[in-house]
Amino acid sequence: MTVVDAAASLAAPASLAAPAAPASLAAPAAPAAPAAPAAPGHLRAAAARHAEEAERTGRLHPEVVAAMTAAGLARHFVPRRWGGTAGGFVELLGTVAGAGAACASTAWCAVLLAAHGRLAAHLPPEGQRELWGDSPDVRVAAAIVPPAGRLVRAPGGWRLSGEWAFASGVEHADWVLLASLDHSGGGAPAYRVLAVPREEVGIRETWDAVGLRATGSHSVTVDGVHVPEHRTFLREVLVSGVSDAGAAPCHRVPYQLVAALLFALPALGAARGALDAWTGLVGPRRLPDGRPLTDDPTVQQTLARCSAEIDAAGLLLETAAARADGGAAGEPGTAFDPRDTTLAALDPRDVVVAAALNQRDVALAVDLLTGAVERLMRTGGARGLHAGGGLERAWRDIHAIAAHAALQPAPAAAAYAATVFPPAV
Repeated sequence: MTVVDAAASLAAPASLAAPAAPASLAAPAAPAAPAAPAAPGHLRAAAARHAEEAERTGRLHPEVVAAMTAAGLARHFVPRRWGGTAGGFVELLGTVAGAGAACASTAWCAVLLAAHGRLAAHLPPEGQRELWGDSPDVRVAAAIVPPAGRLVRAPGGWRLSGEWAFASGVEHADWVLLASLDHSGGGAPAYRVLAVPREEVGIRETWDAVGLRATGSHSVTVDGVHVPEHRTFLREVLVSGVSDAGAAPCHRVPYQLVAALLFALPALGAARGALDAWTGLVGPRRLPDGRPLTDDPTVQQTLARCSAEIDAAGLLLETAAARADGGAAGEPGTAFDPRDTTLAALDPRDVVVAAALNQRDVALAVDLLTGAVERLMRTGGARGLHAGGGLERAWRDIHAIAAHAALQPAPAAAAYAATVFPPAV
């Protein structure tokens, strides 16, 4: 996934008619019982220990990468038949936001580690077996928006060449998902996603950004790599969600319902970290008359308003995550529930409304979080400007997150308005 490119080209088409359901996955030989995931606090502690070093070097420390895997993030959305968790979105929120309070770059890579496993679950059965047949703890990076490169038919699959930007986390990935347009059908090109082993992917170190510095969101290249058919799928499966009756709820959720939500979770952590850093800065200071700075009404109002905005944003994101899990129906007429095994028969408009509600709530949440961090930065004093400090790092990181096109207020407002106002005649 990218930091600045939107999921716009993956947005739902006018019709959300689901494609034919993929073949049911044959159960593999029972995998070895996976170790229980480490407590989320272990990831946050590792992220905190290495946050400043990650900022300087532009990459996550190996201990942090290992802690993400130990926390169960790589397997979070992996189907249970491969030993994965096939987990929910609400439970992911706490782990990611907790890590983000210490290091937003860690949270960004963590949430995408989970999200890319969910994308890979749309591969055909043999492709999934190739990724997860030995372990569910396989790290997957992706650069699927926009599609790029050149795709040519080859015996048994495809020949892929080209360059893709912003492949966050690729330096510690085992596989990479890449997207390209398939012109072999003679009509409109098909949007195809392909899984490529990391050793067949080159990295161009192009990521040197003002925020999210340690995400390693570099460009990647491949040169004539062969990708078998079973390691590819079409965008339409993402747009509709897996319609196989045996699929877990997290795989039945359409991409447009959760894409913005997942990108926003690190922002919640960054804002909480900014509030912690600001409190640590202003707490020990004193006014010219010797009284504590915390007696200043401006400080008190900043604390009250910013903490309330961060809490409100957290509630909006929790509601959006619950909606994706099927636990919040939203407004009247919104009946989308990914747990429903009759999802293929669901009125497509219910899915559109649920997605619009999530886009609206997520965009507002990120706006609240960014505004809160802005106020904290303005009132943090000169000490808050010091390079390497938690406040200024969170300030830069949250602006980098908020720049993602999937989190912009205007398209979210347009999508929601389209579900409220009748179409023009």
